[in-house]
Amino acid sequence: MQIKDSIPNLQYMITRILEAQAKTLAKQYPVLTIVGPRQSGKSTLCSLAFPKLPIVNLELPDLRARISADPRAFIASHQNGVIIDEIQYLPELTSYIQVAADDRKRNGEFILTGSRQFQLMQSVSQSLAGRTAILRLLPLSLAELSPTKYQARSLNEQIFTGGYPRIIVEGLNPSQAISFYVQTYIERDVRQIINIRDLSLFERFLRLCAARSGQLLNSTNLGNETGVNQSTIREWLSVLETSFIISRVQPHHNNLSKRITKSPKIYFLDTGLLCYLLGITTPQHLEFHPLRGEIIETFVASELIKAIYNSGKNDPIYFFRDSAGHEVDFLIDRGRAVQPIEVKASTTFNSEFMNGLKYYASQKGAEVINPTVIYTGTEEFKIEGTSVVSIQKSGEVFTNE
Repeated sequence: MQIKDSIPNLQYMITRILEAQAKTLAKQYPVLTIVGPRQSGKSTLCSLAFPKLPIVNLELPDLRARISADPRAFIASHQNGVIIDEIQYLPELTSYIQVAADDRKRNGEFILTGSRQFQLMQSVSQSLAGRTAILRLLPLSLAELSPTKYQARSLNEQIFTGGYPRIIVEGLNPSQAISFYVQTYIERDVRQIINIRDLSLFERFLRLCAARSGQLLNSTNLGNETGVNQSTIREWLSVLETSFIISRVQPHHNNLSKRITKSPKIYFLDTGLLCYLLGITTPQHLEFHPLRGEIIETFVASELIKAIYNSGKNDPIYFFRDSAGHEVDFLIDRGRAVQPIEVKASTTFNSEFMNGLKYYASQKGAEVINPTVIYTGTEEFKIEGTSVVSIQKSGEVFTNE
């Protein structure tokens, strides 16, 4: 009972940074779990990292039914390891995997993937605690694209296209491909997780969220504009977050004044999807879009989060904003201190870009290292202790501690 997904021609493959982490952790744990959004490349990563293992895709209803009918026989038939794709469709299988892992005591035998973080984490935490390593794979980052022939010709094109591998490798029309993605994945998955009677309401909610990417989240306002109550808004936001569509970035207030804002900011994790939901139809439309600043900030947020996940970590990023209007776009908690990062949608550096960084550093309780300005220009330098970095190197800001 084995199904091996076809692997695209290797000459078109883009090396994923997470592959090295996956190989290392598979040698240390009996189970490796890789989660991420639909079509982010989880199956391809597993195929390339573990080419000797067969892949079983639980999205196939008939195969899922056969495994569900006799899970012990399925586990017994894979004595040499197996990749199980979309494990959230059969969460009870993790209990049988636990027993097999404890009996066999061999690392790297079970490689699991899933695209619904909440459901998957429930079953993993209950059955596989201490037996599995967990990695998160998001769409392609600039660091993964830059050494390949698929690197975009411009920042606007990169933002418009997004990072979903199939769109990039096959040269698909991003707007069209993402419209299909929304219909066949987001709406389908959402309907399987929660009962939505009116999909047009949820689509309106999606577009309203897109218009708020890079901004403070006001759930009351969002509910009023969508036409649903607060509990529904909370539930829908949770679904988007656990499906890796958005990330909520929380305010950082460690040892600082309580006058800071309490509301999180919302960011889409793929700018191609964001552009589609905002009605942006060409890269050129980005140049003078009224939300260009927020879109650029979203792009940087996505790159930072990808860099964190690709390093095998799950460290959150934060932001700072107080009641007087002082703010810093991102804060990376380095343990002993915090790295503040300011993002500017400008190709020309201005010393005023550092004002928020300087204010934050002056606050009581703030221990700051390597303050950084990320902008859309190409020159990189240091000024007054602040690193000025091109947006093309956004992910490196995290890795270059």
